[in-house]
Amino acid sequence: TDRIIAMSFPSSGKQSFYRNPIEEVARFLDTKHADHYKVYNLCSEKGYDPKYFHYRVERIFIDDHNVPALQDMLKFTASVREWMSQDEKNIIAIHCKGGKGG
Repeated sequence: TDRIIAMSFPSSGKQSFYRNPIEEVARFLDTKHADHYKVYNLCSEKGYDPKYFHYRVERIFIDDHNVPALQDMLKFTASVREWMSQDEKNIIAIHCKGGKGG
């Protein structure tokens, strides 16, 4: 689907040199999907200030390279279903730590 964006962790500081710079991720989402995106952080190891994404961030704690608990997957899918059904323009941007396990 063209309504799901998978990416690596939006980073700041030194990590932004080799991971997604959070400012660039926010700029892209605001430019292409203003007011119609929600970010899902599936990384249990670290977070970031949700202000970058206008506080439309939901965090589900899944350890990197591990299988999520069924309860977490049900919570995630229910949230995505609700967000997507609110407007046909709504998209999600989902990430874990590296962008490969989420």
